[in-house]
Amino acid sequence: MPRTIAANPYAWPWNGDLRPDNTALLVIDMQTDFCGVGGYVDKMGYDIALTRAPIEPLKVLMAALRSAGYAVMHTREGHRPDLSDLPANKRWRSRQIGTNGVGIGDDGPCGRILVRGEPGWEIIPELAPLGGEVVIDKPGKGSFYATDLDMVLRTRGIANLLLAGITTDVCVHTTMRDANDRGFECLLLSDCTAATDHGNHLAALKMITMQGGVFGAHAPSSAVLQALAEGSL
Repeated sequence: MPRTIAANPYAWPWNGDLRPDNTALLVIDMQTDFCGVGGYVDKMGYDIALTRAPIEPLKVLMAALRSAGYAVMHTREGHRPDLSDLPANKRWRSRQIGTNGVGIGDDGPCGRILVRGEPGWEIIPELAPLGGEVVIDKPGKGSFYATDLDMVLRTRGIANLLLAGITTDVCVHTTMRDANDRGFECLLLSDCTAATDHGNHLAALKMITMQGGVFGAHAPSSAVLQALAEGSL
């Protein structure tokens, strides 16, 4: 009997093959620099209430999936302390919008911005990984670029990815597009993702529905919880 989650634009996954051993939740970049007071996004002048919106639904979803035996994985965007993996144009752009010209690699209220090992780079305590959960450190927007995520997923037999985190239109969407090209079946969780601009979040969701689900599908976390409660997962 097929096991699926109600999603837009199709019941997910496409083949009804949904099991704890072939499905993982990937929580992308829920770091202080992106959703904490004094972090990078905050110092750029964006409303962090938007990027903090996924926290509560994610807490509920992560607990439910862990209890059901599903893998929960995490990513962190950040650069080496010597900034040898930080492209000059990325740093330049970040300084154009940062407070007083402060950007990636510079000192901020939460340490050096988006630098590995600094307080702002850490995943927020509310969504901290449990011992043994995979954490992928990445230097770019996508979770596959310059990381071993693909190998980790294939070694574990993961075919289906539930995608959460921030931001919907940048790191999450980049990861979803890349995962789709690699053959993974993707479901973006609409209330467990967010952007610095709500219009961009909505546009990112709409893009997924084009061409019959060009990158996969999207659904609220309530659809996942309902499927768990009904025994469909």
